[in-house]
Amino acid sequence: MLTYIHTLKRIRSGKTNYRRRAAVIIGRHSFATIKVTDQNVSAQVLKPTATGDIVVASVHSRELAKHGWKGSLNNLPACYLTGLLLGKKTLEKGTPKVIVYLGRDKFTSRVAACVRGLVDAGINMPVSEESLPDDDRITGKHIADYAAALKSDQEKYNARFSELLKKGLNPEEYPSHFEQTSSNISGKPFVRKKVAKVKEKEKAAKEKAPKKEKNEKGVKKK
Repeated sequence: MLTYIHTLKRIRSGKTNYRRRAAVIIGRHSFATIKVTDQNVSAQVLKPTATGDIVVASVHSRELAKHGWKGSLNNLPACYLTGLLLGKKTLEKGTPKVIVYLGRDKFTSRVAACVRGLVDAGINMPVSEESLPDDDRITGKHIADYAAALKSDQEKYNARFSELLKKGLNPEEYPSHFEQTSSNISGKPFVRKKVAKVKEKEKAAKEKAPKKEKNEKGVKKK
């Protein structure tokens, strides 16, 4: 006789991975959730309980305007600043250790930028530095470089950066504006880091490793 096994609604709709969810509750670690949309980014730190999650701290990228931010609300610099502000609020609530819980979402570059903001704020998170964006991406240097290259065509320049220009922000000054906003949030200057990429480390390791000699037939000696 065939029987029908009922699947939970949140599994059918792809909203919840119950194995990961169970691991989070059993581990009893506070966790960060990060949601990036087409216009904004929101992030929370929650404490899991059997009856439901308790919000420790919550930040929306619209709050960045209170700290002087004039740039986009969902690009890499904005994601970093959102994470930095969330980390500051989380520490104030006495929660120094947090893990990342994305559920079924992917660990994208914008999520990684938010995670780096949390780490730079002083949150203890188990994350590899190689997975985090470097300073040029975090500070918006790529935006400033693109603006400088596009400035020769004033019509395209004005059309592309119309929103920034309305707010009084010169796109070539994106990195300095970012550093000022970061300082406003954290109360200290932004510290640049040299994040070594995995490929660079592997290349350096291969160069240091002794090369195996080959015999007359071209076979490597053990």
